[in-house]
Amino acid sequence: MIPTFIAGLMLYFPYLWCYWKKEDLERYGLKWRLTKNDVLLVALLTLITLIPLTFISRCWPGQSLPRQVNGSKIFALLVTGLVAAVVEETFFRGWLQTMFRKMLGPLLAIVITALVFGLAHTFMGLHFLRFATFFPGLIMGYLKERTGNVFPSICYHFFGNVWSIWFFPDL
Repeated sequence: MIPTFIAGLMLYFPYLWCYWKKEDLERYGLKWRLTKNDVLLVALLTLITLIPLTFISRCWPGQSLPRQVNGSKIFALLVTGLVAAVVEETFFRGWLQTMFRKMLGPLLAIVITALVFGLAHTFMGLHFLRFATFFPGLIMGYLKERTGNVFPSICYHFFGNVWSIWFFPDL
């Protein structure tokens, strides 16, 4: 129940913030759009990051990767990965990064938001690989900054979540 409440808060708070403050959703990247160039950029960044990680994960000690996933669970895992991407990108890149950008500029906003994003993932279990989400957080921050909206970072995040279903080591 608590995770559902937190996810709902993370998803709707940025939109409510804009409503209360009479801020334009566009300023926070919360009006979704995806251009052909955005698709190409997401595809390129996904390939550049996930192909090397696949080779690294296959050599991870004590793991048998890629993992075999029960067919009945695949749909649930994909939906969960999509929901997590939408919720987290709306909050972290849409609202938090925009707030930091107002105070600190784009580069520091991306880095600090990625740090908070990485730390947030350690609540699921304290392990250095959970904090490694800092690095894709940088890429997702760049995507939001470059495109002006969260949809490309949601796409990248979703592809990373799908990848992790099969290749992320068990912690």
